[in-house]
Amino acid sequence: MKRLKGRVSQIFKTWGPAWLVMIADVDAASAITAADSGAQYGTKLVWFLMLLVIPLYVIQEVAGRVGVVTGKGLGELIKENYSRRVAVFSAIPMALVDVLSYIVEYTGIAVGFEMMGVSPWISVPIAFIAHIAVVYKRKYAEAEKPLLIISLIFALVWIVAAFLTARHGIEVTPFYFDTSSNFIFMLAANIGAVIMPFMLFYQASATVEKGADKSNVWAVRFETLIGALFSELIMVAIAVSAIGISANSLDFTSPKVLSQSLASVAGHFAPFVFGVGLVTASFIALIVISLGSSWGVTEAMGWGRKHWFKVYLIESIPAVLIPLFSFNLIKLALNLMVLQIVVLIAPAIILGMIASNKKLMGEYTLSGFNKFIYWFFIVIIFFTGIISMLPAIGINL
Repeated sequence: MKRLKGRVSQIFKTWGPAWLVMIADVDAASAITAADSGAQYGTKLVWFLMLLVIPLYVIQEVAGRVGVVTGKGLGELIKENYSRRVAVFSAIPMALVDVLSYIVEYTGIAVGFEMMGVSPWISVPIAFIAHIAVVYKRKYAEAEKPLLIISLIFALVWIVAAFLTARHGIEVTPFYFDTSSNFIFMLAANIGAVIMPFMLFYQASATVEKGADKSNVWAVRFETLIGALFSELIMVAIAVSAIGISANSLDFTSPKVLSQSLASVAGHFAPFVFGVGLVTASFIALIVISLGSSWGVTEAMGWGRKHWFKVYLIESIPAVLIPLFSFNLIKLALNLMVLQIVVLIAPAIILGMIASNKKLMGEYTLSGFNKFIYWFFIVIIFFTGIISMLPAIGINL
C-alpha cells in the first residue's frame, strides 16, 4: 500500500508535460482534420485514428525519456552533441511551420467565438492578451496549472459534441480502406496531426522544467500513454461530431454556415459546443506550441531559454492579424498537417540518435525491439508524407 501511494505521488508530481503536449496535439488544425475525416468518411477512419495511438506513444515516450534522463531540452542536446548548425537546421524549419500553426490557432479561436456570436475583432485580441497573461514571467509550473483545467473542459466538450451527433444513431464501420488519392491524403493528414515537431521539443524541455529525474521515467511513460489514448479518443469524438455535416461547411468561409450545418445534424446546442471545443483546443495549443517552438530555437541558438518570449513575439504577432481578415482555414490546415511530416523528420531522426547514445542515456538507452519500433514508425511517417505529396506534383496514385 505504501509503495502504491508513493507511485501515485510520483504521478501527481510529474504530471503535466506529456498530458498537455498530447492535448495540444489536438489543436485547431488537428480538430479540422478529424472533423473533415468524419464529414467525408463517417466512422470509416476511426480504426486508423486509434491505431495512431501506437506511434504517438512510442515517439513521444522517447522525447520524454531523453528529457528526464539528461536533464536537458532537445535543442540543447542537439547543439552539444552535434553542432549549432545541426541544431538550427532542426529547430528553424519547425519555427517557420509554427508561424502557420499560430495562424490556424488564432483562426480557430476566431471561428469558435464567432459560432457563439462574438466578433473576431474582440475574440482574437482577447485571446492574445490572455495567452500572454498565462505565460509571461511565470515559472513553467505556474503557467501549467490553468492549462490543466482548460484541458479537462476541452476533453469534456468534445465528448458532448460526439454524443449530440451519435444520439441520433450512426453507422459504425470497423475497417475501411481504398487507394484513392483523397483517402491517402486524409491518412497522411491524420498522421501529420498525430506527431508534430514542436511536440518533441516541448515534452523534452517541459519535463526538465517540471523537475523530473531518472526516478520518474516510469511515471512519464505512464502519463505519455494516458495522454496518447485520450488524444486519439478526442480525435475520434471530433470525427463523430462532424458526421452528417457538409464537408464544404468546414471551409469556415462562414462560421454561420458551419453553425447551421451542425445544428441541422446534432441540434441547436451543437454549434456552441463545437465552438467551445475549437477555442479551448486552439488556446492550449497556442501556449504549448509557442513554448516548444521558442525553447527549441533559443536552445539551438545557444541564447538560453529565458529569451523564449522574444522569439514568440516575432512568430506570433503577424499570426494575430491574419485571422482578422480571412477564415478560409480547412485547406491550410490539411496541407499544414502533411507539411508537418516533412519538418518532423530531422528532429525525429536526431532524437532517435540521441536516445540510442549509451553514454548519454545509460540504462535507459533506446535499444532492441523498442529501437526497431521507433525507427519503423519514423520511416512509415516519412513515406506517408512523400506519398501524399505526389498528386501535388502531377503523379496520381
